Amino acid sequence: MGHGGGGQMSAELIQHLFLPAFGAAASSATPSDSHVLTLANGQRLAFSTDTYVVHPLFFPGGNIGELAVYGTVNDLAMSGAVPLALSTGFVLEEGLEMDVLGRIATAMGAAATTAGVQLVTGDTKVVERGHGDGVYINTAGIGLVPEGVDIRPERARPGDVVIVSGEIGLHGIAVLSLREGLEFGTELRSDTAPLNHLVAAMLVVCSDIHVLRDPTRGGLAASLCEIAETAQVGIEYDERSLPVPEAVRAACGFLGLDPIHVANEGKLVAFVAPEHAESVLAAMVATDLGRGAVVIGRVVEEHRGFVVARTRLGSTRIVDRPLGEQLPRIC
Repeated sequence: MGHGGGGQMSAELIQHLFLPAFGAAASSATPSDSHVLTLANGQRLAFSTDTYVVHPLFFPGGNIGELAVYGTVNDLAMSGAVPLALSTGFVLEEGLEMDVLGRIATAMGAAATTAGVQLVTGDTKVVERGHGDGVYINTAGIGLVPEGVDIRPERARPGDVVIVSGEIGLHGIAVLSLREGLEFGTELRSDTAPLNHLVAAMLVVCSDIHVLRDPTRGGLAASLCEIAETAQVGIEYDERSLPVPEAVRAACGFLGLDPIHVANEGKLVAFVAPEHAESVLAAMVATDLGRGAVVIGRVVEEHRGFVVARTRLGSTRIVDRPLGEQLPRIC
């Protein structure tokens, strides 16, 4: 289970099993959530795929259908692409109620309309009762990268300002609280949302954004660590600047979790040059999904390949990816 958690075990599985096994067929030694291909006519096509196994299927603020659409749309948007079309693959367990499947499919159609993408092809398989968990969904997507846009983790450089688009930890805690029957005095709702419109607003004011990531499995910590390792730069952030809702902070304290390791589904982290940080932040705050955007830190020359947090007490600590899976089956 730990190999599917988006942490260190996931990274090791890719680096030590999949990439060596794929050999020359692997397109990159540093695979990411989406890959940009240059076509014969010079256009650049972003391609991504993801599989969703969340339990329960419906949770406060969303459901597996919305998650499957928005998750792939967001992966495409993190490369700066304008998402165009998605495929939909369903693995259904024998006994799944048609009404439940209908609600999920309807939610997917509505989510695709909201994101501005089409659902153009797909596949359905049914497995025997007890060999699934209601429904698993795979979505793959394509999008076009505008000319002049080059967003990838290798472009993080010392001096870059690190911006988070809003409150973190909502999705993971919302799903966990429903699944485990936990109550925290207020209803926590998932932040599931499409980020492509937010990214488009950011690119209007700065086409030279260096890095974008949506911190899903493994949370913000996994995203920052991946970027630091890939670009071989140091990243520093201030824990006091992290936008953690009080309900999430309280839940994490009760459960012994760090909010920076908890999954999000409608947030992004951006790395931009200091001269563009103010305009990008203003563009984010002017949108619904970016109104809570804040600067949390910077890229530095020191401790290359590592992420360092400045604590509320003024000390510093090394931040690492979670080893395995703290919150099973949340995306």
